[in-house]
Amino acid sequence: MTDRRRFLAGSAATLGLATLAGCSSDDAGGESGTGPGPASAKPAVARREDRPNLVVILADDLGYGEVGAYGQKIISTPRIDRLAAEGLRFTSAYSPAPVCAPSRCSLLTGLHSGHATVRQNPFHAPQGSLTGNDTTFAEVLRARGYRTAVIGKWGFGPERAGQPSHPNSRGFEEFYGYIGHRQAHSYYPPYLWHNGEKVALDGKTYAPDLIKARALEFIARHKDEPFLLYLAPTVPHAPSRVPDFGEYAGKPWPDADKGHAEQVTSFDTLVGDVVDKLTALGIARDTVVLVASDNGPHEEGGVDPDLFDANGPLRGYKRNLYEGGIRTPLIAWGPGRIAAGTTDRPTPLTDLLPTLADLAGAPAPTDVDGLSVAPLLTGDAGAAARHDALYFYRHDPAATPRADAQDKGRIRRVAEAVRQDEWKLVRFAPSGQGRTAPDAQWSAELYRLSTDIGETQDLAATHPRKVAELVAAARAAWVDDYRRKPFGVRIGHVPERAVSGEEFTLEAVLGNGSARVWTDARLTLTAPEGWQVHALTESRAARLPAGTSLTTRWRITPTTTPAGTWQLTAVGTARTTANASLRYERTRTLGMPRTAGSV
Repeated sequence: MTDRRRFLAGSAATLGLATLAGCSSDDAGGESGTGPGPASAKPAVARREDRPNLVVILADDLGYGEVGAYGQKIISTPRIDRLAAEGLRFTSAYSPAPVCAPSRCSLLTGLHSGHATVRQNPFHAPQGSLTGNDTTFAEVLRARGYRTAVIGKWGFGPERAGQPSHPNSRGFEEFYGYIGHRQAHSYYPPYLWHNGEKVALDGKTYAPDLIKARALEFIARHKDEPFLLYLAPTVPHAPSRVPDFGEYAGKPWPDADKGHAEQVTSFDTLVGDVVDKLTALGIARDTVVLVASDNGPHEEGGVDPDLFDANGPLRGYKRNLYEGGIRTPLIAWGPGRIAAGTTDRPTPLTDLLPTLADLAGAPAPTDVDGLSVAPLLTGDAGAAARHDALYFYRHDPAATPRADAQDKGRIRRVAEAVRQDEWKLVRFAPSGQGRTAPDAQWSAELYRLSTDIGETQDLAATHPRKVAELVAAARAAWVDDYRRKPFGVRIGHVPERAVSGEEFTLEAVLGNGSARVWTDARLTLTAPEGWQVHALTESRAARLPAGTSLTTRWRITPTTTPAGTWQLTAVGTARTTANASLRYERTRTLGMPRTAGSV
């Protein structure tokens, strides 16, 4: 029963406590998180103690076989290959989905695509968005004093500052790059975002160079503090635009393939530049670097993935739920921390959130689907929990020829996959129907990966019991509205506009959804200078047991102030049983209309 609960609801299985920061909000609420802003106080510099810096570098559409350490022969990736030789190479790591947006949502939040907020790329609709109830690994680490940045591709809308899905609202103190994934298709963009500001460019500047420079600058600026850098360049996503073809200029290939190969090598160079910066600053031994990809190799913009054997021995490409579409390179490197070796543990990137939390000594959510692999990284493979099963979902509007051929013309159909030990189920819903179609109408395939990594022999007809078991697991994995445990700071409803002299009430909650007791829990509220704030309920708790919350209500009376926008910031603090301090912050913005007494 324990394994079943772990699959259905998730178990952090971390070394320490578990926590989740969240806030109920909608776009009109103007929520922001721990990012820059008038009401967002900068925390004191945190001592490193034994908290390593954490760097997550995520490629865009890099195939399992496009790195030398995973068998690539004609594209040069010497820096990543060296990290693989010196660190831990995962041979059965998985992107959470075969396309961008759901994969990145699951990576950030630790929820598989049966639970996550964003479960598909947009059709003819707005870009998928994170919400105030989502908790990213940045929020988890920020609560423990980490400086946090996402640089490169965010991949969620709307393209607007001051809303719940903006990186600054989801725990990233600094953001530089693309907000939506459609904008990220431009390598020479007219603008990039820096926090809440849209920064105009000339349309002639190669964005990956700007992303690299900003990442290296962030590392240098925070070399004396524990930091989290989520570095998400857009290479090697189509189009294959590069300043030049580099070492591939003389190859007898189409330009799209030359450009693609150069993009992969430039990603390798970026990884090397990050490692060189860490080494030059003397903090390489204080840092753990993780390198992965968001899904399998693409064939867009004229790129021929078969020229490079981009999926290696695997079947499928980006958008397929066969191994080639979802199995990804994953390398963990940390000199003096991570021993060289390989592991075949099936490891989805949903495991990043609890793993990063463990490495940082930070509380992490208990209701995630990821399991920490921190013991595996630090040499105790037997202590790393294993998943009972892995779940994947695909519903995507796009189609490419090779991927469609692998799916036998079913690329636009809803599809699911489940991996359990050596067994892999892939199934397709009836044409034009969703995942609620009766099981008998689905087309199910079954593969034994231990003897058939290329998924060439469908064993569904000879193992009907296993098919039924995995279909049941797929059904159980999906929850239409996955409700999260209250955790971290949530702010209740606030009016869109405050009127001078008209009081209103505000409620904030500090929730302990972890497995252990918190102590010295407090909630405080910061309002604009001169506003009257009066607590109506208790704002402290000496003990906050697991599963309980501290709720505080305030009566707030705005005073006569100039028209504009104003912020209310709730801060929740507590200590863990290990005497580690926690600090969660949530800010809401409201307007102040001009009145007769305004100046």
